[in-house]
Amino acid sequence: MRESHEAVWGLRRAVNLTKGTVLADKLQLAGTGKTRQKGLLGRESLLPGEGLWIIPCESVHTFFMRFAIDLVYLDRKNRVRKVRSSLGPWRMSACFVARSVLELPAGTIQETRTECGDEIEIAQAAGE
Repeated sequence: MRESHEAVWGLRRAVNLTKGTVLADKLQLAGTGKTRQKGLLGRESLLPGEGLWIIPCESVHTFFMRFAIDLVYLDRKNRVRKVRSSLGPWRMSACFVARSVLELPAGTIQETRTECGDEIEIAQAAGE
């Protein structure tokens, strides 16, 4: 039986290799239908360094969410294809060439200077 991404991977970190900045050091994976559907629903906020990596994913909605998030859309090679800063509740966003998306605390894109074309590395977090 094939293991899910969640079973294979523990907590992850996302690093912008192009800029040498850390997007998240407590990145959770949403790689099953159930975890992708739940996403960040029910959360009050994302703390600095936290995030959610949804794969596969090419569109996001923030219906029923309580806070704004930054979105970083990645292609199959983990290159940034689109960024969306401070997407508030009750909004939608899409990037049809994306394979996955990082949902991060609002302000992360600006703080890390992340932009289209940057290369992102996603690896197991230290101690996992």
